[in-house]
Amino acid sequence: MTIRPARPEDAEAIAAIWNVVIDDTAVTFTTERKTVSGLQADIAARGPAFQVAEDTGRVLGFATYFPFRGGPGYAFTKEHSIQLAPEGRGRGLGRALMAALENAARAEGVHSLWAGISGENPSGMAFHAALGFVEVARLPQVGRKFDRWMDLVLMQKFLSSPR
Repeated sequence: MTIRPARPEDAEAIAAIWNVVIDDTAVTFTTERKTVSGLQADIAARGPAFQVAEDTGRVLGFATYFPFRGGPGYAFTKEHSIQLAPEGRGRGLGRALMAALENAARAEGVHSLWAGISGENPSGMAFHAALGFVEVARLPQVGRKFDRWMDLVLMQKFLSSPR
């Protein structure tokens, strides 16, 4: 298994992983499928802020971070996303991806990393808690998918000490 920065040629495999989650689960509230060209642009723009887990030449998961909110005051706060293909789960790939992502974020000077997790994803909350993320807010009924309202749980991890 290798954790490495994503490359444009990984976009098709990333889209395949992400679009199943978008189409079939409440893990993400979005209903807009990811495109290969859109992901290639994200990979190019984010550099080491977009990591993949690869095993025997096959991408089995990814993690990426992006601006938490717009504006210069939020420059050192990022939100992230992580997804694994079913065959990548239970192998430590999630932890390895998050370690690489946190290292990239620290190198960029990121102070605070956020996870926005569906209230219907208790395993996602447990995963982040095990990595040191703390629940700081629960926003009732802010997401809508599959004809129902869903809560959003915000979890945060500080990557550096306050200055």
